[in-house]
Amino acid sequence: MLPPDALTPVTLYSPSEPPRRSSMSLVGRFLAIAAAGVLMLVVSLVGGAYLWVHESVGAVSAHSVDVKEAQSRLDGVPPADKAAIALVIGYDLRHGEAEGTPSRSDTLMLLRADPQTEAISMLSFPRDMIVDIRCPGSVYRTKINAAYATCGAKGALDTIRTLTGLPINYLITVNFRGFKKIVNTLDGVWVDVDRRYFNDQSGAYGYAKINLQPGYQRLTGGSALDFVRFRHTDSDFHRVARQQLFVTAMKEQLRKSFSVTKVPKLVGAVTKNVEVGVGGGKELSPRTILRYALFAYGIPPGHFFQAKIDGLTGYSELTTDSANVQQAVAEFSKPDVQAPRVATAVALGRKIKTTAPKPEDTTVYLLNGYVVPGAAAEAKYLLAQRGYATVEGPPNATGNAPWDDQFHTKVYFDGSKKGAKAAALSLADLFGAAEAAPFAPPRQCTGPPVEQPRSCLVRPLTNNAMLTVVVGQTFHNALPPLPARTELRRQPPSVRTDRAETVALVRAQKRKVGFPLMVPSVLERSSVPDSEVPVRSYRITDDHDAVRLVFRRGLEYWGVQQTDWADAPVLGNNNLRRVINGRNYDFHYRGTKLHMIVLRRDGTTYWVVNTLLDSLSNETMIAIAKGLQPLDPPKNAKGKKRPGKRQ
Repeated sequence: MLPPDALTPVTLYSPSEPPRRSSMSLVGRFLAIAAAGVLMLVVSLVGGAYLWVHESVGAVSAHSVDVKEAQSRLDGVPPADKAAIALVIGYDLRHGEAEGTPSRSDTLMLLRADPQTEAISMLSFPRDMIVDIRCPGSVYRTKINAAYATCGAKGALDTIRTLTGLPINYLITVNFRGFKKIVNTLDGVWVDVDRRYFNDQSGAYGYAKINLQPGYQRLTGGSALDFVRFRHTDSDFHRVARQQLFVTAMKEQLRKSFSVTKVPKLVGAVTKNVEVGVGGGKELSPRTILRYALFAYGIPPGHFFQAKIDGLTGYSELTTDSANVQQAVAEFSKPDVQAPRVATAVALGRKIKTTAPKPEDTTVYLLNGYVVPGAAAEAKYLLAQRGYATVEGPPNATGNAPWDDQFHTKVYFDGSKKGAKAAALSLADLFGAAEAAPFAPPRQCTGPPVEQPRSCLVRPLTNNAMLTVVVGQTFHNALPPLPARTELRRQPPSVRTDRAETVALVRAQKRKVGFPLMVPSVLERSSVPDSEVPVRSYRITDDHDAVRLVFRRGLEYWGVQQTDWADAPVLGNNNLRRVINGRNYDFHYRGTKLHMIVLRRDGTTYWVVNTLLDSLSNETMIAIAKGLQPLDPPKNAKGKKRPGKRQ
């Protein structure tokens, strides 16, 4: 390096200060950089989440030979707005069995999700039920759980489908190791345990160990599995009831305490222990999973139905008439969302209010919407047989819709007519694969016909009928049986008044809890306090106390739960609320059976809980709830305690 050229001019100067940037411009640049960083982070997370979700969905898609073979036999998946049915197989992978070797299924359950009625229904099959087992190439008669052990998932699928006559669109297999992991990932599930369960003797030929106290409590994986599999001292009927009770409780738990932070662990537990087969040659997609998750999360309280096969006789081998199976299938396929309201009105002796007009008050005009002639005429005849007031079209009407490509039958209704919407929904339900929709408003019925909604084209043809039916390709000249409706008649409650039998039990708990206690002064006629654990006080959460009374009725148990936990998960699933003698009661139903009635009073809740099989009548349940009396009656003006008053 040479020194500077001596001839290079040298200038002395004072450097001027650079222009100052305002604090706002610095903040702006910082925010811009931060925004860019956040954007990069979001893009990375979304990309990672996308890959993670697809990888997780791929992990639960059918991948074993057994489920893949069964998947090919599933029925096609219906449109998103139609009901779909899944067969759930819960099995135990026993120690020493080779991977892929099917075990006997402990759980066989159908689940039906119906977006039109916003309802989920369940139908369980006792494992000892004697049926025709359908294996590829053979049919033989034995216990239903042998179908999975002998022929795998395809055998269970064909057996259940033949037994019920129902299409099955999804297959879900869950092993019990995965069951425990899923429950633990949810931090346990809150379950109402009806009685004391205890067995400390197990072995190769013994029953599994179990140790549960009665009362509403959080069950973790191992305890939950013990509960749903127990049948040591009762029967397979009770085992099925416990399984359905737990499924309902898990749904309540997910709705109450779901959080995004649990998703990765929950997905991890599911992907390693669950397989899902999809019918119709389709693949399981994140969109499908999200759709059903949101549906289950958003169904109205009380729209979770449990169908039951009645008339089963026997102990180790259960049999029933096929008519009882079909009755259960009808209740499962067409759950009556109005059943709890009707059952309550009957039990209370009140008049039943109906929302939909009677068939004879519902005028219907029918149009043929596809190329097969005579479909509308046949539908008109069948509806007339059901009592509907079918009407003729205007003069010169052809009986055909302005189009001939109608797939699902469409029921249009005039929203200005009272009860028209309810009537349309009822009629659409009768057609099965049908849709109900209002006529488009007049403002949309202008311009060229090809640009107007289809309802604009048929409205002039309706002859002022309340409903207009455009018969579609899914109509096959027959209507399904009417939705299952149980004829309910009010019956006297089977109770006795006996405050003395329970007051001492309740008073012994007074100092153990921080809320006022109630005494059941009315009991089911043949019940007595359980000899093993008649009453129990415990800390239900860190902040709340609870007392449980247990009453025995043969092999069944019912109870009274008392707690200052006013928003327990199970309490948010009531069907309806009624005021009786100035007191607020929440009604929780299983179909037409009142499973639980809850008295709310000054932040404390008092629950009367039916047996697992709901063997106490609705009237009996209500009478017991009305008979709850304060442990310490209020004092009158003279300072004397008033005697316990029956409500």
